[in-house]
Amino acid sequence: MWRRLASAVAGLLVLFIGSLAFNAASEQSRWPGPLDLVRTHPWVVLLLLIPLALIGLWQAPRRDRARGRPAPATYRLPPRNTNFTGRDATLRELRQRLTSVNDIAMQVVHGLGGVGKTQLAVEYAYRYRSKYRFVAFVDAEHPDLVASQFASLARELGLTEVSAEQVIPWVYGTLLDRRPWLIIFDNGERPGTLAHALPSGDLVRNGHVIVTTRVSGWSSKAGVIDLDVFTRQESVELLIRRVPGMTTVVADRIAEQLGDLPLALEQAAGYMDYNHTAPQEYLALLRSRLEDMIARGELADRPAVVVATLWQLSVRRLETEQPQAVRLLELCALLAPEPIPLELFTSSPDTLIEAAADPLAWDMTVGALAGLGLARRADSSLVLHRLVQAAIRAAMPHEVHTDARVRLCHALLAAVPHDIHGDPDARPRWQELLAHVLAVTKDDPPAECAAETAVLLRLASAFLLQIGDRAVALPLCERALAIDESLAGRDAEVGFDLITLAQIHRELDAPEKARPLAERALCLHESCLPADSPAIATDLATLARILRLLGDHGAALPLAERALQIDQAAYGPDDPYVSFDLVALAGVHLDLGDHATAVPLISRALRIREASYAPDHLYIGYALLLKAQALHELNDPTAVDLARRGAQILHTQLGRTHPKTDEAFALVNRFLNRDSRQGHGDTG
Repeated sequence: MWRRLASAVAGLLVLFIGSLAFNAASEQSRWPGPLDLVRTHPWVVLLLLIPLALIGLWQAPRRDRARGRPAPATYRLPPRNTNFTGRDATLRELRQRLTSVNDIAMQVVHGLGGVGKTQLAVEYAYRYRSKYRFVAFVDAEHPDLVASQFASLARELGLTEVSAEQVIPWVYGTLLDRRPWLIIFDNGERPGTLAHALPSGDLVRNGHVIVTTRVSGWSSKAGVIDLDVFTRQESVELLIRRVPGMTTVVADRIAEQLGDLPLALEQAAGYMDYNHTAPQEYLALLRSRLEDMIARGELADRPAVVVATLWQLSVRRLETEQPQAVRLLELCALLAPEPIPLELFTSSPDTLIEAAADPLAWDMTVGALAGLGLARRADSSLVLHRLVQAAIRAAMPHEVHTDARVRLCHALLAAVPHDIHGDPDARPRWQELLAHVLAVTKDDPPAECAAETAVLLRLASAFLLQIGDRAVALPLCERALAIDESLAGRDAEVGFDLITLAQIHRELDAPEKARPLAERALCLHESCLPADSPAIATDLATLARILRLLGDHGAALPLAERALQIDQAAYGPDDPYVSFDLVALAGVHLDLGDHATAVPLISRALRIREASYAPDHLYIGYALLLKAQALHELNDPTAVDLARRGAQILHTQLGRTHPKTDEAFALVNRFLNRDSRQGHGDTG
């Protein structure tokens, strides 16, 4: 641009001077066109053109110098990754921090192994290498070998016969003549292990240092950028670019299975490329053989690096320095890749891990996982990346895996609320632990914890049924029943499985499947439990509800009445379980058209629930909707408001698209439409 501008200015100057000469020779008093300005204000135009010409002349040598500047010398800088994806904002942030006058010239990039720290640092070096005169890459994973790399670097800089003690300061001294420079220390350990190799004092201001590390504790030495996994968009972009035939939907699902870990995504792309595996087939392998798949697939530039072995060095180090942290890591590997409540380990009646008994030892044990980047630690929880868990599981001996699973089953069974319907705090606790229960119970159980696994599965299915996930609850309860039926002396537990399964089928609008299950449960419990057992009351109330759906109201009524009597005697008149019996009995009366009898029963149930549960609890919503139906049949105008309150609770707890929420709002609309028609009839 400046060259064109200088040429234009020079042309204008020639035109200006030529015009002056022509005017002098021809004694013209009038110039045509745009030259009128030159004629009328010649010196003003000249004063404007001279600075532009000088700028153009000044810029030309600068451009020539820039074109002639050699590329910066480099030492061991890896090749640029042609498939580097995303991270633009992080690269800009890194550049801004390194060049800020208010910040130090050393930055640490910290993150989980495989998250792309090295790739980010290398990409920074290439993207901004025109800003440096010298770029070096030092492997810092083994601190003892750093000095030898500086000795090699010294030879590259022309330094010979330098003692081992002096080589590092001499290198930095020589780099004063090559500033600005950049040195990347890759995969550094704790700050102390690199103290001898990092510049200090005035040397820092002459260049930039980037340290990549998995280890925490660098904030006192430098600014720290915590590098996270890819965004889902970046993961999908990489897979689509690398793998022919990859669709956005399949890429999204593969990225989810791999937890958006950049190294794993590159490894997956390499596997599919080498084996010509269709993306959908690769996804199926991930879902069924994750522990095996993370050991397969090569990276073109790092053929020896795979996710399965990525954290082995850290685990070996823990085994030496903090063996209890390895035990904790193994337990966490069998749980879900969700926040793991630390209370699960510290409050367990059985000793899950010895360190949990001592607050200091426990803090250091948990901190060791966070410090080495194997987990993220929050105030009361620990989170492991799903591929860290998979790699640990793959390396666990069978007996260690079995022992850890047995201990976790016992701990989870003690931690989850068993009284899902009567305990007001059951829902938040189950929401916190459900994913971990499902992770521990997903495979066939060892004999040592088969009974505990069955109970966990049944309780999980009952909780899922409570929040409306009926289809998810069904296979869990079927597994619980199969396990209990395979064990001796489990008649009562089989009965609990059967009645829960009957409740699920009732909610799935399959009362014909539910009835024999409920009848068998009642028969089993009556044969092995006292006649006044609350478990029998649950069977009776459930069977009464099923018979209502089948239209057998006459048979349902005495069952509901007997259930109410048992629970009132066992728990007292104001217990939440009594409210379920009251609702069941009221439902039978509603079906029989006896709305006046049903209303006080529902009102009493609602009062019990409002005293026992939070104002927006699902059970209150259900009771409000049932009462609204009864009152509307009695032409009570308060029915609409009750239905609205109930529908809003379901909307809040289950979501707008849930079938029960749709039914609730449909009920409100039906009431409003009926009232509107009645109003028009009165007016007419």
